[in-house]
Amino acid sequence: MNDDIYQARMDLFRTLNLPMSRASTHLFRWRLRCKLGFWELGLRSLYALKRLLDILISLMALLMLTPFFLVIMLIIYFEDGRPFFFVQQRVGLNGRIFNFYKFRSMVKNAEKLKDQLLKQNESGDGVIFKMKKDPRITRIGGFLRRFSVDEFPQFFNVLKGDLAIVGPRPPVPREVAQYTLEERKRLHAKPGLTCLWQIQGRSEIPFKEQVRLDLQYIQSQSLWKDFVIMVKTVPAVLLGRGAY
Repeated sequence: MNDDIYQARMDLFRTLNLPMSRASTHLFRWRLRCKLGFWELGLRSLYALKRLLDILISLMALLMLTPFFLVIMLIIYFEDGRPFFFVQQRVGLNGRIFNFYKFRSMVKNAEKLKDQLLKQNESGDGVIFKMKKDPRITRIGGFLRRFSVDEFPQFFNVLKGDLAIVGPRPPVPREVAQYTLEERKRLHAKPGLTCLWQIQGRSEIPFKEQVRLDLQYIQSQSLWKDFVIMVKTVPAVLLGRGAY
């Protein structure tokens, strides 16, 4: 990258027939390296601090929610037996596959039944699967999904480093296989528990708008914006807006 910028500057000077001494050339390259070095250091510091906050928040959440987890597991067991958790493969940063944890909110053979329901997909974009009255959802599952309680085990994913607290939601491999090159840019950031479109309507947001908001977040992410998204997630979850 440095050489490309340097060469472009040299070409400009030649085109305009401007003098450029060897000393000024070396000074320019030295200044460029310094600026790029400080920029990279700042970016690495941001990622390190964000990771530290993710670990602290997920540890606190898991400690506080442990009794609640036990109650949910008992309710799931009495309604539909085991397993308590639903483990699914998702696509993370730069296409890395990882196991994604949720409380089970659907019947045990939900993934097989999904193939039979694809024709009833209510997503106009066709990439993601959405169905408001999904027959696979159990009675307790409807409550868990409405208030995002089924997502709580993902704090384990945050602790492991698969997820961040804030970042684009991780897609399943089947969806990624249908992505365009532009949509694959969503994978250039670590996925998260919550994101911009989660606080603006969740499942009501069309897929293309989800992509636009995710790319907007990736291009302008900061600790302050992460804080704002986390704060706005609380009322979005409590109201159950756009969740199904």
